[in-house]
Amino acid sequence: MSEGHSHGASASSKRLAIALALTTTFLVAEVIGAIVFKSLALLSDAAHMMTDVAALAIALAAIKIGERASDDLRTFGYRRFEILAATFNAVLLFLVAGYVLYEGILRLFSPEPVGSTGMLIVAAFGLGVNLISMRLLAGGADTSLNVKGAYLEVWADLLGSIGVIGGALVIMTTGWTWVDPIVAIGIGLWVLPRTWILLKNTTHILLEGVPKGLSMSAVRATIAAVPGVTDVHDLHLWGVSSDDVNASVHLVIAEGQPPEPVRFAVLTKLDEVHGIEHATVQVELGPDGDKTGPGHGDTPHA
Repeated sequence: MSEGHSHGASASSKRLAIALALTTTFLVAEVIGAIVFKSLALLSDAAHMMTDVAALAIALAAIKIGERASDDLRTFGYRRFEILAATFNAVLLFLVAGYVLYEGILRLFSPEPVGSTGMLIVAAFGLGVNLISMRLLAGGADTSLNVKGAYLEVWADLLGSIGVIGGALVIMTTGWTWVDPIVAIGIGLWVLPRTWILLKNTTHILLEGVPKGLSMSAVRATIAAVPGVTDVHDLHLWGVSSDDVNASVHLVIAEGQPPEPVRFAVLTKLDEVHGIEHATVQVELGPDGDKTGPGHGDTPHA
C-alpha cells in the first residue's frame, strides 16, 4: 500500500470516527423523540440516521481491515472490503427507503396526531449533526466509494432533517397531520435513485469492470503506439477498490526487437498517460508469437 493511500485512509478513519460518535449520540435522541411525538417523518429520519450509524461503522471497519497487508491467501490484500461495505450500505438504504415508503402510504389513509413542536426541535438538532458529519466526510467522498457511501447516507439524512423541519412548521401552522407521511415519502423517493447509482458503481467494481475514467480503446492505442509493438491482445483493466487500477496485456513485438526495452516503454506509458501503476505485460516475439517471460511487474521508475 502506498504512503499516500495510508495517509488518506488514516485521515478518513479519523473523520469517520468523529462522525460516528456524533451520529450515534443523536440517533438515540431521535428515536425517543419519534416515539414520544408520534411522527413518522421523524421516525423515517431516525431510520436513515440508523443506517448512517451502520454505514459509518462499516466504513470505518472497512478502512481498518483494508489496511491489512496481502498474504498467501489474499494476494490483493483486503482493500476490496471497502467495496463490499459500500454495497452493503446501498442495500441497507434501499430496504429502509422501501419501509418508509410503505409506512408513509399507510399513514396517508390513516393520519395520526403529531407533536409538531417536539418534532421541530429534534429535527433541528439532527440537521446540525448532519451538517457537521457531512463536513467531516466531504474530503474523502471523492476518492473512496466506501466513504462516499457513508457520505450519501448522511446527505440523505440531512435532507430528511430539512424535510422534517418543514413538515413540522406546516403542521404547527395548519394542523395538517397528513404532511408528516408526505415528507416521509418524499425522503424515500429522493434516496432511492442515489442509492441505485452507488450500488451500480460498487457492482461494476465487483464485476471487474473497467475503472472509471479509463477507456479500453484509448489504453490499447497507447500500447500500440509504442515503437516495436506490432499487435495488442488480451487487454484487461480492473480495480481492486475505488482508487486503484490494474492492467494485464499481451503484446507482439517485431522480430529482432529486444523485448525488455519494449516492455519497459509500455509500462512507463501506461503510468504516464493513464495513471496505471500496476500492470502485467506478456511479450510475444515475431509472427509465431513465441513468449518471453515472465514479462510482468509494476511500472518502472527512473
